[in-house]
Amino acid sequence: MVTASARHILVDNKQQCNELKSAIESGGDFAALAKKHSNCPSSIQGGALGSFSRGQMIKEFDDVVFSAELNKVVGPVRTQFGYHLVEITRRTET
Repeated sequence: MVTASARHILVDNKQQCNELKSAIESGGDFAALAKKHSNCPSSIQGGALGSFSRGQMIKEFDDVVFSAELNKVVGPVRTQFGYHLVEITRRTET
């Protein structure tokens, strides 16, 4: 079984998502931006979602978390909840 840890920022629109991605790429702190802008309750932990296995998150999110490069900000990823920036911080196979 493969598990992953990730953090994300959830916003309402693609434009805001792209602006936050640019801010992070310019040296902005992911956790601080998540706390300030994310619509998800995980914003309290800087967007950290903890550890989870495939199938625990919605498909669009799962697809990114279990295939994208580690420690790189990916997005915007559109889901039924809005637009996400995702950083996969760990992936392990047991």
